[in-house]
Amino acid sequence: MNLYIIVEGETELQIYPKWLSYTLPQLSQVEDYREVNENNYYIFSCGGIASMYNHIVNAIRDINAVEKYTYFIIVVDSEEISVERRKEKLLEFIKEESVQLVDSCELKFIVQHRCMETWFLGNRKVYKRNPQGEKFKAYSTFYNVEKDDPELMEKYEGFKLTTHFHQSYLREMLKEYNIRYTKSRPKEVVEVTYFDEMRKRVENEPTHLNSFSNFLSIIEEIKGKL
Repeated sequence: MNLYIIVEGETELQIYPKWLSYTLPQLSQVEDYREVNENNYYIFSCGGIASMYNHIVNAIRDINAVEKYTYFIIVVDSEEISVERRKEKLLEFIKEESVQLVDSCELKFIVQHRCMETWFLGNRKVYKRNPQGEKFKAYSTFYNVEKDDPELMEKYEGFKLTTHFHQSYLREMLKEYNIRYTKSRPKEVVEVTYFDEMRKRVENEPTHLNSFSNFLSIIEEIKGKL
């Protein structure tokens, strides 16, 4: 079992190895895609959605050349479109580039709807019901992520993109506990206790965080083949 994973940004590059250590401890990371042998994974950040397309093509060529990978996993934000449309756009590009993944490797998409920070909003333990910060008071009045599905939250007035609002909401929510979140230094959200609360959210509310639930399903599928 070997995984080739490409992620959209640097935050994911810090988060996913941690999550894999919690969920698939049998797998060990390699620094070069050619080093895989048995029960390894290689992970690479594309540095944004714009450059991801070309990296996907190169990744398929790498996988086909090595012929040791079981799964090729693409991790990307949905941003302002649906999960299905994001998948379609990526598949359309792959088809246009006339590259085909070797039959021994299966393609999987992990589409973070709307972004990774949306998933982090699913931890109910860090939602303060009596907030002190004015921004968080306004945000939580606008949309209560403890009660309602974070993936369904639209953007707040003044934000150009929904993802930017979700990131701001997370920063303000964590600030209530004196936790400083940045994309370059995610800190507490990488801890197993935080991940377990996110997982508990989808177990208790099966209709919430559907795209995160899909990630967990992929993990379970891989676990079943180890």
